[in-house]
Amino acid sequence: MKPKYPKYFFLIFLLFIFYAGCHQTKNIDHSGLNLDFELVENGTPKDWFIPSSPKYSVSLDSKNVKSGKYSIFIEFKGDSVGAQVIGYSLPNNYDGEKITLSGYIKTENVTEGHAGFRIVIVHSTTLTSDSIAITGTSDWKKYEITLEMDPANTQQIFIAGLLVGNGKMWLDDFQVTIDGVDIEDANIYEKKPFPAELDRAFFISSNIDIPLSKTFDSKEDISLITNLELLGKLWGFLKYHHSEIGKGNYNWDNELFRFLPEFMKATETAQRDEILLKWIDQYGEISECKTCRETSADAFLKPDLSWIENFNMNSVLKDKIKEIYQNRHQGIHYYVELQRGIGNPVFLNENPYSILTFPDKGIRLLALYRYWNIIQYFFPYRYLTDKNWNDVLKEYIPKFVLAETELEYQLAVLQLTGEINDTHAYLRGGNKIDPLRGNMQAPFQVQFVENKLIVTDYYKSELQDSTNLNIGDIITHVNGKKIEYIVDSIRIYYPASNEAVRMKNLANDLVRSPNNTIRIDYISADQKKQKELTLHDRKNLNTNNRDNSISYNFIPNENILVTKDQIGYITLKTIKRNDIDIIKEKFKNTKGIIIDIRNYPSTFVPFLLGSYFVSENTPFVKFTVGNINNPGEFTFNRPIIIPKSEDTYQGKLVVIVNEESISQSEYTAMAFRAGNNTTIIGSQTAGADGNVSEIVLPGGLITTISGIGVYYPDGRETQRVGIVPDIEVKPTIQGIREGRDELLEKAIEIIKQE
Repeated sequence: MKPKYPKYFFLIFLLFIFYAGCHQTKNIDHSGLNLDFELVENGTPKDWFIPSSPKYSVSLDSKNVKSGKYSIFIEFKGDSVGAQVIGYSLPNNYDGEKITLSGYIKTENVTEGHAGFRIVIVHSTTLTSDSIAITGTSDWKKYEITLEMDPANTQQIFIAGLLVGNGKMWLDDFQVTIDGVDIEDANIYEKKPFPAELDRAFFISSNIDIPLSKTFDSKEDISLITNLELLGKLWGFLKYHHSEIGKGNYNWDNELFRFLPEFMKATETAQRDEILLKWIDQYGEISECKTCRETSADAFLKPDLSWIENFNMNSVLKDKIKEIYQNRHQGIHYYVELQRGIGNPVFLNENPYSILTFPDKGIRLLALYRYWNIIQYFFPYRYLTDKNWNDVLKEYIPKFVLAETELEYQLAVLQLTGEINDTHAYLRGGNKIDPLRGNMQAPFQVQFVENKLIVTDYYKSELQDSTNLNIGDIITHVNGKKIEYIVDSIRIYYPASNEAVRMKNLANDLVRSPNNTIRIDYISADQKKQKELTLHDRKNLNTNNRDNSISYNFIPNENILVTKDQIGYITLKTIKRNDIDIIKEKFKNTKGIIIDIRNYPSTFVPFLLGSYFVSENTPFVKFTVGNINNPGEFTFNRPIIIPKSEDTYQGKLVVIVNEESISQSEYTAMAFRAGNNTTIIGSQTAGADGNVSEIVLPGGLITTISGIGVYYPDGRETQRVGIVPDIEVKPTIQGIREGRDELLEKAIEIIKQE
């Protein structure tokens, strides 16, 4: 059957595929699958993904059941039809020819659409599916659908129940069989290992020395660095374009280690190019690609292969590289895939080399090559970096090769991640960096306000008496060094999209140390003072759970309230899904609503709450996604739409943001900006929107990038610039001393204006 769906249904279904792929498959065992809804967790059927919709309710029903204690009940409650999906992710490694989904459905007055269920098998670039669609009113009846299987290429298997349009439906007793055998007893498909997986020759060490002097300024050094730059760019190009490598026929790390010793013997350009040509040729003839396409004329970002022409190579080598590009690998790739439903890259089969936290020179060089090429071909904001990305590889070769300690290597990695100007580029696993900053911390929080380092709050109020520093005091020196000098010396180790968020991220580290005390110079009540400040163990201060923002005393510590002036206030830091209906009821007659996003939302609300502020279907964002078949190409998807609500809010909406607002916070602010009467106030946000992608680097390090490009429907950027407020409001030193929340005051003022 091929039922028709409203076009926004596909967005819901893709969201389901994305969420289930991220959060469910890894948690579901082959036994005890919850296909009959009998396993309940937090009031919902365990392991089922149920996206919220303002037009539908989904609940467990203990009265209308086919068998057991519960069925799933879906009911339309809106004023215009939509679609509600519930989904379940199955393990993807079953062996067989056919998979069958059966289940019982009961309906009541289903019109303007249908009720049913669906099964989907996801492959790398395609999916197959089938569904049941019924209308009207019917008692419990069993239905069944079957799909052909392709175990070798299966990535994910999903089942879903759905109600499109008006009415009610119940689902119960799903059963999945493989060639007639219940799924819990079905055979497991064991995929054959790739040849690359069997090559473990350099699993721990490359055993390579790179003869680069500490000054790296001799003629030999300069030549070697230039040659290593070319090799790094060619190695990465082949990794993502050569068909034999894309198929997983070669462990590309190990091929680098095998090739490096011979390559470094080259003393002349002609000799170097000849060695590179022989290296490429050993991986076989380049077969003609009949499906390769030219870069789309509509591509927002095109592949940057300018290094091929700009490098001093002979024409034969350049032509060989161009031939590979024209006949590049297509389809499933051994080293990268795009996450289905959202499009951010997932980097596969990368050896973390985590046994040694300080890898040898060859592996450190590999780390640089790996990261540079991932950014070159799969970072959607490559064009926004302060430096020309083509120049970065050469600059960092000496930093990585000449690192003498584990700490120096980790700092080189951290500095490199900062070159992409992305606040998402944090580093995990750098076990030498955090101790360098220290485990001891001042008992108070600090923040840059009016370009000065200000005491803004205490982790524990009882600690204030021990310091004699007041809220609003200005710290000018630490251990005799000016704050400005310290900031200049460490700023390169704080990756950030913009200076506002960089200063936020490093502020509290300025009053942190491995020692038990620091000496500070500060200004209090216009008097210059000095103090030997006793520090506290960070774990006793609970710094990970602190609110980085200024202490707000104007609003009581509640996440939802209405002031005496009939103004609603919401902070997204603690909001819950079941708060949405409460908010709509509690705030429906208020003059205005303030939504505070100077935090990271505890619940995803762009659609749940965003629809409350639009009176018609409104586009609010669009994404760019990469192309595995043409690495470096990024194109726009269609804009995402916030569906209109049947009870659109009639008052004013004021949204508060600042440098604390990052990623989901910024995405949420974009959704609210689509509202009919929205004003955004505050200051520049973190400028790092979109889903993150992890990059595994040697030494057990992990870093991340913004994996998709996020833009307003008209193409305006959010990366680096962040959410630009309609009215800029920043806290002042005087306001902090007085315990005022000046941004909140401004929000109230806007709502009170006629």
